[in-house]
Amino acid sequence: MEATPPMRTVWRGVVTFGMVVLPVRLVAATEEHRGRFREIHSVDGGRIRHKRVCEVDGPQEEIPYGDVGRAVELPDGGLVPVTDEELERLPLPTRHVAEVLGFVPGSDIDPISYGRAYYAAPDGAAADRPYVLLTEALARTGYVGLCKIALRQRERLAVLRPRHGVIVLQTLLWRDEVREPGDLSPSAPVTDRELQLAEMLLSELTGVEVQQLEDEYGHALEQLVAAKIVGSEVPALLTPQPAVDLMAALEQSVQAARRSRR
Repeated sequence: MEATPPMRTVWRGVVTFGMVVLPVRLVAATEEHRGRFREIHSVDGGRIRHKRVCEVDGPQEEIPYGDVGRAVELPDGGLVPVTDEELERLPLPTRHVAEVLGFVPGSDIDPISYGRAYYAAPDGAAADRPYVLLTEALARTGYVGLCKIALRQRERLAVLRPRHGVIVLQTLLWRDEVREPGDLSPSAPVTDRELQLAEMLLSELTGVEVQQLEDEYGHALEQLVAAKIVGSEVPALLTPQPAVDLMAALEQSVQAARRSRR
């Protein structure tokens, strides 16, 4: 069994609400499991390698990662180098202080705005009591704390919310980072009976054991790789097609859902 890697602190500072100061450190709360794909040259199957090269030194010399720095690009294309030490001295209050600007009901936050999630752990013994106090107060009231924080070279809005006795800090997208849907919504008419049946179907299909659901993409990819090795084909799955008679599809769906719950 592989050992769980230690959680790396990505931000250290204080959360303030009113006159209460809560020292915390943030660690990533989620991790994505990506596929095992590699880039290849589709003509001959050779593996593609990416190299760090410098426009001044030329493409033949690869630059060591330790020599790679960062710069801000100006409108005219010029570059102004910026060091990590200079970024640490930025005159930005939210660099190490996440001040709670106010508390709002969690339902007021549109889920489309949610970004990365971090666990906020108490940082030091002095943080324990205010940490428990804030966690339980949020859980009892259903409120979330709205704050600003400088994280990953960006200043972002974030919410503080409780989860299993731990405070989660979850970043939010700024308003101009959320696209409006435009004219994506259709205007097709539906009848009252169709709506009634749809609501019945929703009520019959409530309750999902999320913990029992698994990512099947990796298994399907293994099947594809195994089939290609031996030169066989993976059976194609049938794609569901839209129902010709929507009313009949709704009625049959409600009946099938009821039978499955017996």
